Amino acid sequence: MLHFNLDKQFGSFVWSVDKESANINKHGVDFITAAKVFQDANRKIYIDSKHSRAEERLFCIGKVGNKILTVRFTYRANKIRIIGAGYWRKGRRHYHEKESS
Repeated sequence: MLHFNLDKQFGSFVWSVDKESANINKHGVDFITAAKVFQDANRKIYIDSKHSRAEERLFCIGKVGNKILTVRFTYRANKIRIIGAGYWRKGRRHYHEKESS
């Protein structure tokens, strides 16, 4: 059986159609919604050291509607490549933390 990994592009964002489908099934979040987290002026970005082996991966935590969404992503070819997204409690905690000086 042949398997094709198709990418979808949305503005400056790109993602795997297969990963988006798996993410919707597991976390209930499509990647167009995930891209909206980057519009939050109060978003926070952290290095995802747990998953940064072959390339640097990051988390963007921000508000979409009235919920706090965490998006795992990386930069590839001057695009933001979305890897996964969900409404995780840990993301809410980080979003509400004060910036340390």
